[in-house]
Amino acid sequence: MPKMKTNKSASKRFRVTRKGKVMYVHSGLRHNLEHMSAKQKRAIKRPASLAEVDRPEILRLLGRR
Repeated sequence: MPKMKTNKSASKRFRVTRKGKVMYVHSGLRHNLEHMSAKQKRAIKRPASLAEVDRPEILRLLGRR
């Protein structure tokens, strides 16, 4: 059976921690930032963990399962 190719768009958007959680970066920090409060920008800057429901699909795209 051939090797499974990694989905390149998924590999640029998600990363997997040592414990197996899938992390991603929030969107909305590229332009039009002047209307956003500093608190909102700080919150968007932090990486977030993906919901457990979506985890198996992303791991499949990354070639982990």
